[in-house]
Amino acid sequence: MIGWKSCSLQLVCLGILTLGGCHQLMGESEQSGSVKLTPVSTSTASVEIVAHRGASYEAPENTLASVNLAWKQDTDAVEVDVYLSADNQIVAVHDKTLKRYGGPDKPIASMTLAELRKHEVGSWKDKKYAGEPIPLLSDILKTIPAGKRLFIEIKCGVEILPYLVKVLEEADLKDEQTAIICFSEEVIAGAAEQLPKLKRYWLASLKRDKITRTVKPSIESLITTAKKVHSDGLDLGGEVEVIDADYVSELEKHNLPLYIWTVNSVEEASRLKNAGVKGITTDRPKLLQTINAKGTN
Repeated sequence: MIGWKSCSLQLVCLGILTLGGCHQLMGESEQSGSVKLTPVSTSTASVEIVAHRGASYEAPENTLASVNLAWKQDTDAVEVDVYLSADNQIVAVHDKTLKRYGGPDKPIASMTLAELRKHEVGSWKDKKYAGEPIPLLSDILKTIPAGKRLFIEIKCGVEILPYLVKVLEEADLKDEQTAIICFSEEVIAGAAEQLPKLKRYWLASLKRDKITRTVKPSIESLITTAKKVHSDGLDLGGEVEVIDADYVSELEKHNLPLYIWTVNSVEEASRLKNAGVKGITTDRPKLLQTINAKGTN
């Protein structure tokens, strides 16, 4: 015979499923009789998990240690930031200077590779990474496993593009194994001309107006700019709570798949996956891969 608690629990479960399966029963409080719910992904389509500067939650960003850890965690893709050095070498580093990593407050673009290599970029994160050097993009390209890809975020201007073309040609990777992302409209447009076979995604930050509370840029503005610079999609961050299925659908009408940065919450990643985004950039690729795991759909 089924007791009243069991019946109640079944009814709760039935109600949850009827509402679309957007929550998972996690347990019952004996004292209050309440049920603890937590959102999980219900979309059957996998979303591409992109490791932000590698597995940067655990290892120093934009280093071979971080990149290789992300691959070890079986991430779908890795994102790295690149600058052009004074001697035209493409190096992986996020900031304009090395100050945050314990180096000089001097523009990356004004330093040669030899000067940059005098400074390690690992110990600021953890002493066990002391001595970790600034890698060349060419070194990172060699790490890409079959079936995976690298998102290359260009942090400088169009001057890097001819050297990027050369580095990618020498790497001899499949076109689908690398993609270009950048906040600069000029760089995305330039990449469309010089690297037409690669996917290009224009980066933009959604910001809420303090007075009107509206989020800008508007979706109409984003679509217009993306088309103007021949972007293959959008990569958005900031006030991404406005992203829902209708938002994603509108972009897809214009052949603009949507990627989101930077998400470290399983709940938010699940919500975005259910909305239909194509990829999510995260500092914690191992954690967010759980939304694609068998049994969470």
